[in-house]
Amino acid sequence: MAVTQEQAQWFQDAFSKLVDNIDQAILGKREVIELVVTALLSDGHVLLEDFPGTGKTVLAKALANTLDGTHSRIQFTPDLLPSDVTGVTIYDQGKGHFEFHRGPIFASIVLADEINRASPKTQSSLLEVMEEGRVTVDGVSYEVGSPFMVIATQNPVEQAGTYSLPEAQLDRFLIKTSLGYPDHDTAVTLLLDSANRARASKVSPIIASSSVTTMAQLASDVYVDAAVLSYLNQIVAATRAHKDSSLGVSMRGALALARTVKTWAIAHGRTYVTPDDVRDLAVPVLAHRIIVDPESEFAGVAAEDIVSGVLVDVAPPAYRAA
Repeated sequence: MAVTQEQAQWFQDAFSKLVDNIDQAILGKREVIELVVTALLSDGHVLLEDFPGTGKTVLAKALANTLDGTHSRIQFTPDLLPSDVTGVTIYDQGKGHFEFHRGPIFASIVLADEINRASPKTQSSLLEVMEEGRVTVDGVSYEVGSPFMVIATQNPVEQAGTYSLPEAQLDRFLIKTSLGYPDHDTAVTLLLDSANRARASKVSPIIASSSVTTMAQLASDVYVDAAVLSYLNQIVAATRAHKDSSLGVSMRGALALARTVKTWAIAHGRTYVTPDDVRDLAVPVLAHRIIVDPESEFAGVAAEDIVSGVLVDVAPPAYRAA
């Protein structure tokens, strides 16, 4: 069903209110907040990679508090077991049968804090639930419900005692972004309010879980012209052929971008996707899926540079008058 302009306007207003609500806790980072909310409404997950103390955890908590649903936090450590994330089946002697005790992954918004500190085995326990929205324990599957979103954080500086996320898991994250340090004016505002150590807790719920599902369904109906999809695929193909990449973007990455640009378009009040939507989201959606050639990486080339270069090289579709 085609999205009407009235529906697009309603979506834009609701999207803006969500961003404004979270912005109370994370000042001066509206663009990053928009990306995270876009991921939520695109049924995706977010990886926040940044320096310590930039507000990664506060952002995740603020989003969880904005949604009138359940949320949990998992502090990843080297001794964390997969069952500590997904849950475990325990024999109940009184009832005479086994019962499944749900883990913290069963929540609408799950904050996976410092995910790269856990062992690869524990990290892999997230793969099924992030992709399929269910957990399988002892051969029995349990749905985590909808909406469901994992916001993972990791510190790119301190690598002692950490385990790099495997490419298969990185590919499950719809968007990878970072907050960075605040500008001068924002920093001064935060310092003036330094007594407030729980900014995220002051964020109140403004949207029901069912409304998030409705918005996500509406975004999936946004129109995308074949020429725009061709442009998107050319960008993805160019990352595979780029001289500085040893592994380009997979088809899963292309599908992720195609899904995300629909949400981005309707969040800006449009019923259709433009090439600019593709350009806006190409780096946060595609860059973390690229493996840079070791020699190029040693020379200072980053995955973001590859995507930015591809956007310059690949021409967008020409406008056709009706």
